[in-house]
Amino acid sequence: MADELFVQCRAGAGISDAAGQAEALYVALLDALASEGAGPGAIVSETVFFRRIREHFEVARCVRSRVLAAGGRDAGPAATTFIGQPPLDRGAHLELSAVAVVPRSGDSSSVHEASRISACSCESCAPGAGARVFRLGDQTSLHAGNIYGSGRDAFEEAYDMFRVAEGLLADAGMSFANVVRTWIHVRDIDRDYGALNKARREFFPHCSIERRPASTCVQGIPFPEAHDFSMRLYAATSSRTLDIAPMHTPLLNEAWTYGADFSRGLRIAEANKVTLYISGTASIDEAGRTVHVGQFEAQVDRMLHNIASLLARQGAGFENLASAVTYLKNPDDASILRSMFRQRGFDGFPCAVVEAPLCRPDLLCETEAVALLPAATARA
Repeated sequence: MADELFVQCRAGAGISDAAGQAEALYVALLDALASEGAGPGAIVSETVFFRRIREHFEVARCVRSRVLAAGGRDAGPAATTFIGQPPLDRGAHLELSAVAVVPRSGDSSSVHEASRISACSCESCAPGAGARVFRLGDQTSLHAGNIYGSGRDAFEEAYDMFRVAEGLLADAGMSFANVVRTWIHVRDIDRDYGALNKARREFFPHCSIERRPASTCVQGIPFPEAHDFSMRLYAATSSRTLDIAPMHTPLLNEAWTYGADFSRGLRIAEANKVTLYISGTASIDEAGRTVHVGQFEAQVDRMLHNIASLLARQGAGFENLASAVTYLKNPDDASILRSMFRQRGFDGFPCAVVEAPLCRPDLLCETEAVALLPAATARA
């Protein structure tokens, strides 16, 4: 029904300023879309990773608006997530990941629509908060980014972030029960991860959430500074009952058994394909313990082993991956990481690699991924 494009843009050598790099990224994005016969209106989500978000947020946002508008679209915030997570290339001020959907026909069974929705009542947040809603066949999907909350302490702010998300979903005729995937960024994860987990654990029963979304929760610097948490999400609904199921592997226990309410992965039979959303996965064993403490190569190996096992139980492998993000605690480990990825065949698809402390101080790396299978694929 549609071509789905996953794009990773990095600035080339010789561009040293943030504005120049931002322009190069968005021009490259437009070129990638044009090569597939699409324009900026096909974009459903973007994530911009900043080295210094406080300095370069406004620069990048203005460049984005100008370049995408020149490409034929009002370039409002839509489902763009702006987050402070430094790219591993020391000379890079920012990198860009994007997803676009290009319907193969213009009839009513394959209509692509967008609707911007405010995700925060705080005026200072309005430029960065929003969502995109589109329909493809009998499925309606929503991508949202830069969802913030407010409160007197970390728990209240995190809980309010989920409440704001619920209101945003309601505006689109959905609820949190339709959420398939979340990405949560915490300004100080060592300090506030416990508060986030408490808020999530109390919010989900409030919304009668039984099937927990796939999720990633890592350190990232939200903008503006008033917020210590931000969230991005993907939700889907249909006139038919969507086939959505948690992914399991005997190598990993369920995260909620130790207080983190997310699924290791979710499989969803969508209108256009079967998607496997792999949650942020690290060097964790079947009892939920960190393994290979202080041993980077061994942690990468276990992380990839866990991901491979989750995929294998769905009849998939690394060859089915469409995109990934890897979070690295120590950027000096990047060359080892990339070498191991090549050796294991974890390559050949867009993969952002950024610096980000993880939910446990002893974890050195974590990877999330998206894999695609044909729509007719039966569950293994």
